[in-house]
Amino acid sequence: MIVFPAIDIKDGQCVRLVQGEMTSATVFNEDPAAQAQLFVSQGFAWLHIVDLDGAVQGRASNYAAVVNILKCVALPVQLGGGIRDRAAIEHWLEAGVRRVILGTVAARDPDLVREAARAHPGRIAVGLDAKHGNVAISGWTKTTKTPARELAKRFEDAQVACLIYTDIARDGTGMGINMEETARLADHVSIPVIASGGIGSISDLRMLKAFDHPNIQGVIVGRALYDGRVDALEALSVAKG
Repeated sequence: MIVFPAIDIKDGQCVRLVQGEMTSATVFNEDPAAQAQLFVSQGFAWLHIVDLDGAVQGRASNYAAVVNILKCVALPVQLGGGIRDRAAIEHWLEAGVRRVILGTVAARDPDLVREAARAHPGRIAVGLDAKHGNVAISGWTKTTKTPARELAKRFEDAQVACLIYTDIARDGTGMGINMEETARLADHVSIPVIASGGIGSISDLRMLKAFDHPNIQGVIVGRALYDGRVDALEALSVAKG
C-alpha cells in the first residue's frame, strides 16, 4: 500500500481544507517546496499535489509553487487541479509530473481523458470526487447527477493509471475513509483505486491495510500528517507491513 502525502496549494501556500470548503483553509506551510522536501526526508515514495485555486478557476493558478516543487524533489508527483485540456496535460507531463489527475474534464469530456490515457499509458489518473455518491466538479463547487462508479466504468479499457476516490463529506474531517464506497468502487472496476478523504489516525491506516482489498493501491493522507495525528514513519511502517 502506498501512502501519498498531500500538498494542497492555495494562494501559493500549503493548506488543508475541511470538506473542500475554500473558506475553511488552514495554512500549514507558507512554502510548499519546503513541505515537499520534508515529506521526502520522511521517506515517502510519492507526492500528491492539488492546485486548489486551479480546480475552481479551471486553469493553473499556482504554477510557480508547483514548478518549485518539481525542481526541488526527485520523487514522482501526481498533480491535479484545473487541468482540463490536452495542452495542459502535455505541458505538465513534459514539466516532469509523473501522473496528471483529471477530475472535472473526466466528467465533462470522457473521450479526451481516454485519448490522453492511451497516448500516455500509466500517466493519467482520474479523480472521482463524490458527494452522496455523485461526481463533484469545478473544485467541488458543483455536483453532477453522475454516480462515481458509473463514470469510473467509462475508463475501464483506456489505460488509466488509477482512480482517486474521495468522499468529500469526510475530507479533512478525520472521520476515517469511507471504506464501503471505496470498496464498492474497487470491486466495480479493474483500474487500481487510491482512497482519499478522512484519514485521521494511524488506526485508520491499519484498518485500510488490514482490509487488504487487492484493487486498492494506496491512500492519500493530508491534515492528519500536518497536525501530528498520524506520524509519518509509523504510517510508512503500517503501509509496508
